Amino acid sequence: MAADDTAGSGSEGEKEMDVKVAAAEDTGRHEDEDAEMAVSAREAQDPAVEARNPKKWKWAVIFLCFYGFMASIKPGEPFITPYLLSPEKNFTRKQVTNEITPVLTYSYMAVLVPAFLLTDLLRYKPVLIIQGISQVVIWLILFLGDTLLQMQFMEFFYGITMACRVAYSSYIFSLVSPVLYQRVAGYSRSSVLLGVFISSVLGQLCMSLGNITYSTLSVISLGFVSFGLLLSLCLPWPKRSLFFNRTKNREQRELTPMAAKSELDQINPKGEAPSSAASPNSASSWKDSVFVQMLVEVRNVVKKPSLRLWSLWWVFNSTGYYLVLFYVHILWSKVSDNEKVYNGGVEAASTLLSAITSFMAGYAKIRWNVWSELVIGVITAVQAGLLLLMGTTGNIWICYIAYVIFRSFHQFLVPIATFQIASSLTKELCALVFGINTFLGTILKSIISLIFSDKRGLALDVHSQFMVYFIYFIILTVVYLACAAVVIIRHYRNQAGAGGGAGDQATPTELSPVAVNSEAEPLSNGKSAKS
Repeated sequence: MAADDTAGSGSEGEKEMDVKVAAAEDTGRHEDEDAEMAVSAREAQDPAVEARNPKKWKWAVIFLCFYGFMASIKPGEPFITPYLLSPEKNFTRKQVTNEITPVLTYSYMAVLVPAFLLTDLLRYKPVLIIQGISQVVIWLILFLGDTLLQMQFMEFFYGITMACRVAYSSYIFSLVSPVLYQRVAGYSRSSVLLGVFISSVLGQLCMSLGNITYSTLSVISLGFVSFGLLLSLCLPWPKRSLFFNRTKNREQRELTPMAAKSELDQINPKGEAPSSAASPNSASSWKDSVFVQMLVEVRNVVKKPSLRLWSLWWVFNSTGYYLVLFYVHILWSKVSDNEKVYNGGVEAASTLLSAITSFMAGYAKIRWNVWSELVIGVITAVQAGLLLLMGTTGNIWICYIAYVIFRSFHQFLVPIATFQIASSLTKELCALVFGINTFLGTILKSIISLIFSDKRGLALDVHSQFMVYFIYFIILTVVYLACAAVVIIRHYRNQAGAGGGAGDQATPTELSPVAVNSEAEPLSNGKSAKS
């Protein structure tokens, strides 16, 4: 129903957490033997040890990427909406638009925060198993169910799988040391993108050349997700995670001078574990807890203009992006009427182009401190035009092309936003910021769905909803361009006031790995965040 944007964003986001340290969007989403899989905390954080024992993490990363690839193969996913509207299920377009699809947004919002916390508390594997079980339940309901309530439950479990993607995208950071984060994040994301691409192509080939029914395609998808569930049971259980399961070892930190201090180490300079920091006063202990102090850090970090801008982009633009993804298949079914369905091919093309534009973004050399608002504003304006085109055209091929371009523009900005946010933060604080951004975006999606899509609200048809999305993006465009004008005018005034000195010129930057030994800048609460 929704394109699997672990390729797209993720969660949203999946992409977002994919790049917790150097990178979303969404978060994403093992070793050769159990004895080798249990990497000790000392080995996991010591680059020298990992260099001496490459198998300790290489086989683990390979197996996890294979799991991510296989878990992404669901050939029937691009065809869920046509399946519901077909004589095999016989739901009306109004039921699918106003009663079934909105449940996905509400479910995702309700499950996202518990999934985020349980992922870290339970150390990833149980959440991945829950995701696998939810995937199996989705395709069982699609194959066996035929009532409106059953399809709403299907969307509820779909929301669970989306929320659980954070476990995959963050799991891989428990396997390697910080110096390898950016490399392995690229591996894990590429494996998911490849899986989504192969899945979409396979689904389209089955429908176009195999002439199989939607029910048969659902059974094929059920087989793949069942295999993914079996793979999740074989994953090792990491001994550490970002917040709740950290192993503190003073000698270990002395042995790894090249590794950057984690945010939690900066918050607890004496190196004690969060659980051992308890004082006789329980209220004081609560205030001194790691998670509460991290929230205080977030409050101070968002005062930075660049972090604030790109976080707001993540919240507002990702909201519109995912609403389009949730409802575009319904739009296609209305525009194409009884023509052949090419949803799989279009999703494959959009995934491939999104991967290319994401890669190109890594080489964009722009003075982001000056031109960020303008770039965002122009791209948002183009997306608004594409939404207007999709909402008014009667040609399904124009609709397909507009969707592919719309999605690729968003994916171009995702790695830029990720870098701009992550380059100022350590991995723990970055994870929290992306989690908050994603949750705020999900709340906004739920509000918009309740007002415009849900039968308890205005219950608009899909064309009217796309006009609402068009207006939404136009409003964002006006705000971004107004901010861009202010920033650019202020920049050139300051430059003229300084006599046009070369020292005031902003240096063009590109997306590059964040230095792991960058200094920490004190914040107003006496703690620190990397600058």
